[in-house]
Amino acid sequence: MKQHNYFTYILTNYKKTVLYTGVTNDLDRRLYEHYFGIDKTNSFTKKYQCFYLVWYERHQYIEHAIEREKEIKGWTRIKKEKLIATENPKWDFLNETIMEWPPVNIP
Repeated sequence: MKQHNYFTYILTNYKKTVLYTGVTNDLDRRLYEHYFGIDKTNSFTKKYQCFYLVWYERHQYIEHAIEREKEIKGWTRIKKEKLIATENPKWDFLNETIMEWPPVNIP
């Protein structure tokens, strides 16, 4: 049986003042898209330069990843901060653990 990978993740900006929660089946690609603003020119992550990964979890099923994303999006900032701190107490940027960082823009 094939193992599927889906991710629920939280990004922040350099000063850690903004939080963004998302879901993807390819975390490396999605971080690249956020960094270069490929998804949309007026996107939240581009506007606030929110592309630093501070938390993520893997799911085998997309339904679980989406369910978790919706749950987290409904939380207060304080509750999201506590979630991040459980796995990443110093709020280190985790991008380098997933991909080459900073990424190289390949046209």
